[in-house]
Amino acid sequence: MADPVSVAEETLAGIDACDDPAIFTAITRDRAMAEARAAAGRLGAQQSLGSLDGVPVAWKDLFDVRGLPTTAGSKLRAGGPPAGQDAAVVANLAAAGMVCIGHTNMTEFAYSGIGLNPHFGTPRNPYGAEPRVPGGSSSGSAVAVARGLVPVAIGTDTGGSVRVPAALNGVVGYKATTGRYLMAGVFPLSPTLDSLGVLSRSVADAVLVDAALRRAKPVQPTPQPPKRVRIFVPTNLVLGDCEPAVLANFDIAIERLARAGAVVERGVLPAFDAIARLGDKRGAIIAAEAYAIHEALLQSDEIAHVDRRVVVRLRAGAGITLADYLAVTFARRQLIAETAARFAQCFIAFPTTPIVAPPIAALENDDERFFAANARMLRNTSPGNFLDWCGVSLPNGGDTAGMPTALLLSATPGRDDALLSLALGCEAIVAND
Repeated sequence: MADPVSVAEETLAGIDACDDPAIFTAITRDRAMAEARAAAGRLGAQQSLGSLDGVPVAWKDLFDVRGLPTTAGSKLRAGGPPAGQDAAVVANLAAAGMVCIGHTNMTEFAYSGIGLNPHFGTPRNPYGAEPRVPGGSSSGSAVAVARGLVPVAIGTDTGGSVRVPAALNGVVGYKATTGRYLMAGVFPLSPTLDSLGVLSRSVADAVLVDAALRRAKPVQPTPQPPKRVRIFVPTNLVLGDCEPAVLANFDIAIERLARAGAVVERGVLPAFDAIARLGDKRGAIIAAEAYAIHEALLQSDEIAHVDRRVVVRLRAGAGITLADYLAVTFARRQLIAETAARFAQCFIAFPTTPIVAPPIAALENDDERFFAANARMLRNTSPGNFLDWCGVSLPNGGDTAGMPTALLLSATPGRDDALLSLALGCEAIVAND
């Protein structure tokens, strides 16, 4: 086992030497070294806490980390009081011996799937000849893992904010069923839809961290081979308007899974169309709740200091009435129940995103193009939040420019363990290296 102190020193040195200062918003250098020394002491005394003891982890700047302000990607919060204690999940990983490296950058208030941040800078996707977007809102978390700065980072996912950046940066992204983890000390976007997730280099790492986040007994990750596993591929919404490489790599991955024995079914998933109709008629839960959370800010002079694109999205929730919100909430319960019954013994697969990461400059300079790209980027992932699915985004190749694509495996609420086992069994199969 590697010496935790050496690992922490190398991690901090790698971050210091990195040519992209926008990946992290804060480094907990003293804490990291203290935790690493404690892990080394346990290792020397043969009292290791397990396979995660001494392993570095970074946290999206929505999680309270003792001694740091929680900025939520906003300059307005950068000068705020430091957190007096860790968020519950931060404390849980510390209890497993993981070494806190600091806060990673993100979209302001977590409200975009693109990942731009005009205040702290936009982390650059490590792929491509020109600067490309990292995806959002857990932008810095994904880039930190993709660049090898940390092996694991923790993000949040309300409409795709773990799975999207994972896909665009070629790493594994696991979004949990809501309620799987404690949310105390996590700055909200939409409490109904907010979930947490892990960005890592492998599904096995995500499984280990998932257990630690819950303070569950560590288990050896057990792969579930896809043989005789039912995998449903929706033919509506998620396969349309995909870039050629995204669709080609998805088709290759599904063909490989079928050859490995998976029972692949294709058909219309009515809930997808129902969700779209609800949104058009009544508005979205995320818009209503985000507006409610930020209403006072929107009515203050300080709103001038918020990313203009985020402001537009926050204001969009102002017109959603209580009747609209309740109608969508009630319809959601029914759709969750219906899809849970329909897919109780089945998994769902489609491309994580319909496009690869676009260039940063084009979206920074054209708001109309930005909003169109943002809607397209989140199109495939957001229904999973509405239906409370758990999901794992798996890298499955790239396009001709070397930009990553990904396959999203999802399961109905509460089937996280089964999903992670299947993802373990499918990870190498779908990789199109």
